[in-house]
Amino acid sequence: MRSPLFHLVFALSVCIAVIAGFGFWYATLKDKSVAVADLERQIAAKTETTGRIASARASLAEIAGDEASIRGYFVPEAGVVSFITDLESRGRAQGAVVSVRAVSTSGTGVEQALAFSLVVEGTFDAVMRTVGAIEYAPYALSVSALSLGRDDADRWHADLGLLVGSVSASVVMKQP
Repeated sequence: MRSPLFHLVFALSVCIAVIAGFGFWYATLKDKSVAVADLERQIAAKTETTGRIASARASLAEIAGDEASIRGYFVPEAGVVSFITDLESRGRAQGAVVSVRAVSTSGTGVEQALAFSLVVEGTFDAVMRTVGAIEYAPYALSVSALSLGRDDADRWHADLGLLVGSVSASVVMKQP
C-alpha cells in the first residue's frame, strides 16, 4: 500500500489540475462569449442597415409614381409642338383661335421655363374662356402678360404672355 502522504499529494495535484483546467476553460469560454456578443452586434447593425435600405427603396418606389405625375405638369423641350397643339385645341373648344407668335427659353438649370407669346382671337366670351382654360391647364404655367383689345364690332383679341415650366430632354431620359 501506498502511504497517505502519496494519496494526499496525488489528490492535491489532481485538484490543482482540475482548478487550472477549469480556469483555462472559463477564460476560453469568456473569450468566445465576447466574440459571439461582437458578432451579434454586427448582425444587428447589418440587419438595421438592411431594414433602412429596404425602407428607402420602398420610399423611392412610392415617390417614383409621384415624380412621374409631377413631371406631367412640365413641358419637355421635345414636347413644345404638342403643347402648342394642346393650346390651339383648347381655343377651338372655346370657339376662339389661338396663334403662337413666339417661343423662347428662359432660366437655366433646375428652373427652366419656356416663354410663349400668344394671340387669342374671337368673341369676348370665347377669348376670356380660352384665356381661363389656358390659365387653368394642367401645367406649371403662369400668365406673365395679358392685354385685351377690340378689333371690330364683335372681334376681340388677347395678347397673352405665358411662362411654362420645362424639363430638359436629359431629365426626361433619366426616368426609370
